[in-house]
Amino acid sequence: APITFDSEELSVKDINEEKVKELFTELEFRSLMSRVLTNVDENKESPTGPKSGGSLEGEQIDLFSTPANQSNTENLSGFKNLENTDHFYQLIETDQDLKLFIKKLEQQESVCFDTETTSINAVSAELVGIAFSYAKGKAYYVTVPEDYELAKKRVELFKPFFENATIEKIGQNIKYDIEVLKKYNVDVKGELFDTMLAHYLIQPDMRHNMDVLAETYLSYQPMSIENLIGKKGKHQKNMRDVDVDLVKEYAAEDADITFQLKQYFQPKLAETEVKSVFDEIETPLIPVLAEMEHTGIKVDEQALKEYSTQLHSEVLSLDKEIKELAGQDFLISSPRQLGEILFDKLKLSDKPKKTKSGQYATSEDILVGLKGKHPIIEKILSFREIGKLKSTYVDALPKEINPRTGKIHTSFNQAVAATGRLSSNNPNLQNIPIRTERGKKVRAMFVPTDEDHILLAADYSQIELRLIASISKDSSMIEAFKAGEDIHAATAAKVFGIGIDEVTREQRSHAKTVNFGIIYGVSAFGLSNQTNLSRKEAKELIDSYFESYPGIKSYIDNQVAFARENGYVQTIKGRKRYLKDINSGNAVVRGHAERNAMNAPIQGSAADVIKIAMIKVFNAMNEVGLKSKMLLQVHDELVFDARLDELDQLKQLVRENMETAVDIDVPLVVDMGTGNNWLEAH
Repeated sequence: APITFDSEELSVKDINEEKVKELFTELEFRSLMSRVLTNVDENKESPTGPKSGGSLEGEQIDLFSTPANQSNTENLSGFKNLENTDHFYQLIETDQDLKLFIKKLEQQESVCFDTETTSINAVSAELVGIAFSYAKGKAYYVTVPEDYELAKKRVELFKPFFENATIEKIGQNIKYDIEVLKKYNVDVKGELFDTMLAHYLIQPDMRHNMDVLAETYLSYQPMSIENLIGKKGKHQKNMRDVDVDLVKEYAAEDADITFQLKQYFQPKLAETEVKSVFDEIETPLIPVLAEMEHTGIKVDEQALKEYSTQLHSEVLSLDKEIKELAGQDFLISSPRQLGEILFDKLKLSDKPKKTKSGQYATSEDILVGLKGKHPIIEKILSFREIGKLKSTYVDALPKEINPRTGKIHTSFNQAVAATGRLSSNNPNLQNIPIRTERGKKVRAMFVPTDEDHILLAADYSQIELRLIASISKDSSMIEAFKAGEDIHAATAAKVFGIGIDEVTREQRSHAKTVNFGIIYGVSAFGLSNQTNLSRKEAKELIDSYFESYPGIKSYIDNQVAFARENGYVQTIKGRKRYLKDINSGNAVVRGHAERNAMNAPIQGSAADVIKIAMIKVFNAMNEVGLKSKMLLQVHDELVFDARLDELDQLKQLVRENMETAVDIDVPLVVDMGTGNNWLEAH
């Protein structure tokens, strides 16, 4: 082969430490980075000449061994840890020491605190102790008695500190600690700094747990929780069972390292230009979410049990019908057996797809594509829908009811979705189906606290379309929203070249699909799959759409170009989404990044708007002293447990603050509903 070969290019050269750090940090090669850089450091020349062992030239770096002169107490990964790092961690036990320590805390401008508890579930967790740190390498641990009344007395001693609004409070996932302290009659006040959220804004696509952050940014490996209580399982111990001196070291280290991470991340927020998002959106949202989680929502347990029985009967009936249509007995939930029935016996496809293991693919999209070819398909889809609904929600929700409060307390996660959207788990209340009749009935199980309350749902109308109209500055779409027109009908009228009164239901439906699909980079192929249009008709519709809304076409092109140039896109409030594959040579990978470049600013801006609205509504409710509570945030909707005697005032307050959350070129519109359950309110 005619290639140019230069042996000099292959000679061993010095490692570029900055490039190594940059690349290995991005790839999260924490252990490897410490080993490489430790070896590099060992071979650097000292002021008096090369160290024993010689220079790098002609040497190989062993990435998997510990350098010969490395301290025996340092762990094999090369990280700093408790054993090889100077620290002062003190146990505070006596009443006299407690009083002196609390006075010392009150003199600080900024303090990191970390609770040690019996559970990761904030609602059921009991305090075991609290650690504090306000200087690098120094931390203090205070134990909390097991008896609740005694525990409350001890924790309340710290009220002057926790409720002092002039002292900044630092934490890693501080929402959890705030929620735990609420059970002990303590409200955390003052400025907050959450290291998890800071890192989430600086590096949205990385993991954000403290161990990862400590290793990545401080080259420090914290003590593992498994060292204290063992691995997950029935033999795992409770934190109360661990020797207090060991807990002291573990807890104090957490507070110390989190304090150090804050010092590292604070300037980074400004450098990466996300400080305003941190200060104005994510941080003020912490107490809002803590209060919502603490309040919880009530479900009708008896109605859920009755619905479970009904669904079970439907499953049995469908099971019988499917087997009759198949002409034999088989396990419907087995993809292998189902595939053999559909494709070997019933011959529903000439070229059925197969999985990597060689069996027939029977995923939902495959089955949806077969609809109309045989009545068995509809039955199987219903069978699966009921099975998932029953196991995921109807049977699972009663198990999530907290015995102390009688309510379900979901956990809202701020640092999961890279777009900025909140997510929900334990249980996930954001994925309850709303498109099907069976799914809707699950929402009917969520009810007000008592007869003096009613549920109020407030939902942003078409917020993503309003945002794309404003961001793109498309005059036609802006005017349609300002005129209060049905945006899908207005779009249909434009792209089909007819009057808005002439638009058919089918044309409006096609326009709606394009409106929502265009910001996800929908193609002619994708649009034809979602509608009854041919691929040619779909392409013509998309072309006509861009001719009708040239501002949106320009926006999409500009966003992709900006991402290629800068490596990220951002929301109206400055939240960034990094797109490292935007210039990839792989067309599939690059196409995915391009679609994110179009969509992330819209989804992220919608997330910013609903978060700002939550903060404004929460603060306004507190200012006027309402006893009604905000319960849930689901996509663009807020759900409230409204006192009947406050309903009119609450509705006015919610509408005013949601519709003025941000100032954009089109009006924000909020739809409201009330009811004796969530389905009625929605």
